[in-house]
Amino acid sequence: MQQVRFDEEFLWGCATASYQVEGAIDEDGRKPSIWDAFSRVPGNIMNGDDGTVAVDQYHRYEEDVKLMADLNFQAYRYSIAWPRIIPEGVGEVNMAGVDYYIRLSKALRSKGLSVVATLYHWDLPQVLQERGGWANRETAYHFQAYAEACFEHLGPYVDRWITLNEPFCAAYLGYRTGEHAPGIKDEEQANRAVHHLNLAHGLAMRSYRKTGLKAPIGTTLNPIMPRPASNKREDILASEYARAFNTDVFLLPLFNKGYPKQVTEGMGISYPVEKGDMEIIAEKIDFLGINYYQEGAVAYDESAISKHKDVPVWQPVTNQRWPVTPYGLLRILHYVQGMDKELPLYITENGCANDDILKEGRVHDLFRCDYINKHLAICEQAIDEGINLKGYFIWSFLDNFEWAWGYSRRFGIIYVDYETQERIPKDSAYMLRDVIAGYCEFD
Repeated sequence: MQQVRFDEEFLWGCATASYQVEGAIDEDGRKPSIWDAFSRVPGNIMNGDDGTVAVDQYHRYEEDVKLMADLNFQAYRYSIAWPRIIPEGVGEVNMAGVDYYIRLSKALRSKGLSVVATLYHWDLPQVLQERGGWANRETAYHFQAYAEACFEHLGPYVDRWITLNEPFCAAYLGYRTGEHAPGIKDEEQANRAVHHLNLAHGLAMRSYRKTGLKAPIGTTLNPIMPRPASNKREDILASEYARAFNTDVFLLPLFNKGYPKQVTEGMGISYPVEKGDMEIIAEKIDFLGINYYQEGAVAYDESAISKHKDVPVWQPVTNQRWPVTPYGLLRILHYVQGMDKELPLYITENGCANDDILKEGRVHDLFRCDYINKHLAICEQAIDEGINLKGYFIWSFLDNFEWAWGYSRRFGIIYVDYETQERIPKDSAYMLRDVIAGYCEFD
């Protein structure tokens, strides 16, 4: 039997992303994003799914906010859809789009929930992709202008800001492997995207500091730090290369440490850095969000660009074949905290996909309950070991459009009947309600 307990200041939240939950892709002036275009290409998304309706939060946000409050959550992390705010990517602000996020934010605050707004969770306006997307430096400046519009119009309604969600995925899955929108497979474009996403973050940070707004602002990464497959020097080196390639290229520049030498010298990768860029990227953040799901293992591979390859692991897996490795979170938290001993950290996403079955009005997702509980125990251990961890956001609040998996994988603690859009809390939702109330035991 293990118990997990946290102090009263610890922030408990739930999270979603705009394209995954909102739907209403043609309403109130919204124009297409790269995910609308990507989803239309046969074979890109499992079962031909898309976010046209998603789980209809655009129309059902009041119901969802009430559910959050009933489950005792203290914060909701949503993302703002760039194509709703500036539909053409640049230029005129669409006030109908702004109004939606004002209504959502007011509804959250009316129920006592803090508003955590992410500026970019991957839904780049398609018109900007047609000009080169994140491989084009100008996109970083367009993002700055979009961020400024959000700060101006939504500033009074937001309690915490996050600039980017997982730039690793936007750069590598979008431009290197092509499994995410915009579906490009090009090493050079991927490397350019890495730097331009980093620059976009820094530019938004600089703009925010000029607004006079007081809400904390930071960014969210998904640090990937696979363990070495053996204690051989080459496999230990492979682990370091993997961390540098997947994580340090986004993490180190935030702390004015530049791009890692394992990448620039060991892999021969260069980034389109211009004078002053690295100082902009290193604009001081107020907190850092960490998204964590799994830890893998790697061995050395001289033939790979990144000098490593994934190898099989032994742990039980989720229905996405992701291993359940809670101790990997502890290693990551210590590594990230080492960049700045005082910096507040938040778990901005953690959760798992599960084979959820609705039976007699209930979903008994005990696998997910166990997964969450094990990771919360790690969070508590991290705090005991001196990590400045200030909050935890479950991913996801609702079952939703799971990117290339479509609707075939369910991450929510709320079951969604996609035919009727009925919301049904799973056992994991009630378990988290107990945790937030200060009590949870799990065998």
